[in-house]
Amino acid sequence: MNTQLIFKFLKDVAANNNRPWFAEHKDQYLAAKADFEKGVEQAINALGAMDETVAHLTVKDCVYRFYRDTRFSPDKSPYKRHLGAYISAHGRKGLHAGYYIHLQPGHSLIAVGAYWLPTNILTSVRNEIMGNIEEWRHCVESGEFIHLFGYPNASEWSDDAPAPKGFGINCLKKAPKDFPKDYEFLSYLKMKDYCAWHCVPDDFFQGEHWTEQLVKIAKVAKPMMDFTNNVIDDYE
Repeated sequence: MNTQLIFKFLKDVAANNNRPWFAEHKDQYLAAKADFEKGVEQAINALGAMDETVAHLTVKDCVYRFYRDTRFSPDKSPYKRHLGAYISAHGRKGLHAGYYIHLQPGHSLIAVGAYWLPTNILTSVRNEIMGNIEEWRHCVESGEFIHLFGYPNASEWSDDAPAPKGFGINCLKKAPKDFPKDYEFLSYLKMKDYCAWHCVPDDFFQGEHWTEQLVKIAKVAKPMMDFTNNVIDDYE
């Protein structure tokens, strides 16, 4: 990807987040969008060679809209400050866990897993973890996983200030309803999502070989993702 072109546009739109400016600079947006989509295609091809469940995807299946939905937000800025794509077997709108790439000046990252699962599916994942706790621990307590993503709910991810790494974007303050409060591995049950992320420098996506590094990161989190998908797929 031409990250210099992409990040220049993202910096410019962050400083001028209004429709008149955007209309005057739409060519800049279209150029950045086209280059980003080429990168997403590269990512699909690289991840598809490792994970055949995503090999069939198109760029359109994965790339998120750049225009913000401001109906329920106090922030009425019409445009996002990042470009993102979710490479998941069921597309970006599905519940199936997948791989996410996020380009934002100073806050770029790679994420793997599932986000915003409905309560009934979360309950099933929690039961599956309890029923197969050693398999789950094998997925998320390896040295590589902890090095890249850390421990459950030890870090925060906001749109403009994600922690350098993290495992679990949101968590409950106490045990979920109908689960034992004294469970030895309660931190895994308190998680409200099963998403792991790792921040990368903006130049991570530059050049021809960045997808090799993407796959290395994805491989470490894939066992955790597969574990959750074994539950999620019963509902999709």
